[in-house]
Amino acid sequence: MDFMQYWQYSDMVTKSLFFVLLALSIISWVTGIIRVLQSRKLAVSVADDLSQKIQSTQAELVGSDAATRRLTTEQTLLKHIGRYRFASERGLPILGTTASIAPFIGLFGTVWGIFHALHNIGTSGQAGLGQVAAPVGEALIMTGLGIAVAIPAVVFYNLAVRINRRVMYHANDRAHELLASSAQLAANPQPTVATKSVAAQAQVAKDVQQSTEEVQQAGHYRSSTSQL
Repeated sequence: MDFMQYWQYSDMVTKSLFFVLLALSIISWVTGIIRVLQSRKLAVSVADDLSQKIQSTQAELVGSDAATRRLTTEQTLLKHIGRYRFASERGLPILGTTASIAPFIGLFGTVWGIFHALHNIGTSGQAGLGQVAAPVGEALIMTGLGIAVAIPAVVFYNLAVRINRRVMYHANDRAHELLASSAQLAANPQPTVATKSVAAQAQVAKDVQQSTEEVQQAGHYRSSTSQL
């Protein structure tokens, strides 16, 4: 007998379980493919994206002290790393739930098929192959469907988790580099605009004073020469 013959012997419970497994299979495939592609894209761009965000934050902290700069950098890094982790885990609960419950749904269909077989034996009073073939075939089909739905969900889940670990590795590695560079910048601060202007004014005053001294020395030399 083919699948359509088994389908004719199934009742509403078995048909409902079949459509539930079919829906879980479609959802897990779509979610798994999208999750893997997005995680791979995030793994490539997470380091550069984090650097750009920290650079824009440090541009706003020009003139701040070292403690404020370090605290703000750490808080910004923690915030963005948390967002990356949240974005990389989207869809994983669907895959995990599908991988967990699909075999049990198939097992429930198996039990229901065996119940049909026993019911046929009790009704007919005979334990022949004709009374148990269709219900047992229905039970085996439901078991196979449950396993077929669970296996891709498990594969997508493990693959996405592996890629997400790489995302977090790149994010944490770049975060440590940014913290180190921020600490060096705080230890050797760049001169601000106000500092540069003060230094320029001091240099101008020094040049004016030097020019005045040279003029005075030239006047003394002329006066001594005229006396001779």
